[in-house]
Amino acid sequence: MTTAGDEPSSSPSEARHFVQSLQRGLAVILALNMPGRGQTLSDVARDTGLPRAAVRRFLLTLEELGYVRAVDRRFSLTPRVLELGYAYLSSLSLPEIAQPHLRDLVGRVNESCSMSVLDGSDVVYVAREPTRRIMTVAISIGTRFPAFATSMGRVLLADLADGELKSLIGAAPLPRLTSHTLTDVPRLERELARVRRQGWALVDQELEDGLRSIAAPVRDGTGRALAAVNISTHASRTTLEELRGELLPELLEAVEAIERDLAGRRTG
Repeated sequence: MTTAGDEPSSSPSEARHFVQSLQRGLAVILALNMPGRGQTLSDVARDTGLPRAAVRRFLLTLEELGYVRAVDRRFSLTPRVLELGYAYLSSLSLPEIAQPHLRDLVGRVNESCSMSVLDGSDVVYVAREPTRRIMTVAISIGTRFPAFATSMGRVLLADLADGELKSLIGAAPLPRLTSHTLTDVPRLERELARVRRQGWALVDQELEDGLRSIAAPVRDGTGRALAAVNISTHASRTTLEELRGELLPELLEAVEAIERDLAGRRTG
């Protein structure tokens, strides 16, 4: 088996144009394309065949650029590798799996539905099925919002290890986006603990006045939250009781269907 440490077989003219450091950097990214808690430096060195010192330099560079995160000495990809040709999403097949289910969900609840992933302290939209425009800001694939003030962001933040969560929400003051925005860190931590216990999040007009949303995580076979799906609606149209009693069961059904298809794709 050829590893990143082997010289490429090519003609002398081709070899002059071959950038081995790029090959090795891509090999490190591919080695991180694994489910679970992430890879250690030793794991990546073993999988790529590269020296530990070289792997360390690549990992620290990728972390500095925002393509990799490190938690408890384990490294994993961030959604920022979307900028490298959608490698992150291609590895998970999330948007193509989710889109038909989002479409069906919109048909049942007649409200807009979206999927996002966590990138640092933001959520990034990766799939969306709109029905009617309820926000002043147009949402498209790649749109970012502060995770702490969104239902999708809260279910993803709630899945983080305590140390990583504290570093994200305690790094800077939380901006007050509306009069309803929860900006007190201890209160937010208590809310995230509740979200973790119940398995879903409801946000009432904290991102934008009039906007209510409810979200649940999409988990892989290890239980890790890969993404979140939400239903968003306007406060004048849907009460909090209707969100919990009528829309939440439909949302959870759609999430379960996405997880089944995702598991089938992995084992198929």
